[in-house]
Amino acid sequence: MRTPAATSRPRTGPGGSAERVSTVRVGGAPFHVLTEAGCVAHVMNALARGAGGWVLTANLDLLRQWHCDEEFRGFWRSATLVVPDGMPILWAGRVAGRILPERVTGSDMVISLAAAAAEAGRSIYLLGGVPGVAERAARRLTERFPTLRLAGWTAPPLGFEVTEEAVVPLRAALAAARPDIVYVALGSPKTERLIARLRDALPATWWMGVGISLSFLAGDVRRAPRWMRGCGLEWLHRFSQEPRRLWTRYFLKDLPFFFRLMVGSGREFLGGGPRDVGIVSGGEYHDVV
Repeated sequence: MRTPAATSRPRTGPGGSAERVSTVRVGGAPFHVLTEAGCVAHVMNALARGAGGWVLTANLDLLRQWHCDEEFRGFWRSATLVVPDGMPILWAGRVAGRILPERVTGSDMVISLAAAAAEAGRSIYLLGGVPGVAERAARRLTERFPTLRLAGWTAPPLGFEVTEEAVVPLRAALAAARPDIVYVALGSPKTERLIARLRDALPATWWMGVGISLSFLAGDVRRAPRWMRGCGLEWLHRFSQEPRRLWTRYFLKDLPFFFRLMVGSGREFLGGGPRDVGIVSGGEYHDVV
């Protein structure tokens, strides 16, 4: 674990009026109608007000978990922003007549948010990955953005989150570093569970689960070419690199769910078209019929 000395810049708790962002439901779950640039701007504006939050970049697998796990629906409700990290979610929304402007991926956000943080003098903490990955990712980020402030990085041991005693040192390290933004790369639902446990200790900090993105940054794993990402085949590129680990998730869980999602979206459209979900404020959704 590596944590530079805390800065002397004063921090404030959540305050000011929260920005209000429209949402639509895809597959029953609410998503914010934001572009990647809009999401970054929302985070930076909130930081300027001293308000923290949580960006949930939800791919098809996370939407599947929303459908089958009450705990995960709780994470979804607790997140400040939920954006679609997956072309299947955009496709399902279009079929149902509920348009989301673009895919907003954690792997892209780690770069665009770091760029905005560097320009604004904000700090980032990298949490997760196998040993060495967070450090290499931090080095790549600072090479790309020399003015970026790294508040620290750590790769907790496997299974550390099981007991509260093992989480205490991490909570203390984060409290000492006081980062503006924390990237968490532990896989789902470990990432969401940890964010839910830690965010109250740093109410002015923004949290974002980034999946495999630290390994992309470190150069340990190759990301799919841009054309594959654009046509929804990034999952196939990932599968080709780790077929044994991803077979069950992609083919036995996510693929059947994808077909059910598309059929459900078609039925929803034929049954009367889209319904506006309304406005979200402070992480709570309020349906408007």
